[in-house]
Amino acid sequence: MSAESMKPALFISLPLVFALTLGQSMSLCVPVEYVIHVEKRECAYCLAINTTICEGFCLTRDSNGKKLLPRSALSQEVCTYKDVMYRTVMIPGCQHHAVSYYSYPVAVSCRCGKCNTDYSDCVQEARHTGYCTLPQKRHNP
Repeated sequence: MSAESMKPALFISLPLVFALTLGQSMSLCVPVEYVIHVEKRECAYCLAINTTICEGFCLTRDSNGKKLLPRSALSQEVCTYKDVMYRTVMIPGCQHHAVSYYSYPVAVSCRCGKCNTDYSDCVQEARHTGYCTLPQKRHNP
């Protein structure tokens, strides 16, 4: 095989290797659309609220030497909020004595980092939250 015939293969392979390496090192942690269902006993309706949450893949590592490493080296990164803002809505049909306002988070941007339980739910299993026992109304911001 001549040196001339090897150049195109090398030219095609280098960008492919670079893309695969970059893809493995980059995380795919982004805001995604999500619906929160909110209801109170004192209110006539369950409110379905469209918001954004952080979701995605963060690069992790499997530490085979778990007993040899300090505990801080064993924590895995999760997809969590970088910037968040809160919005407040009124739940319709509430009795006069009931608090009819509800504040909810909106993910503006996300990052891979340690999960902070002060403002994030750090469970591993997804919970079923799309249910209402009252008639449902949609909130359109």
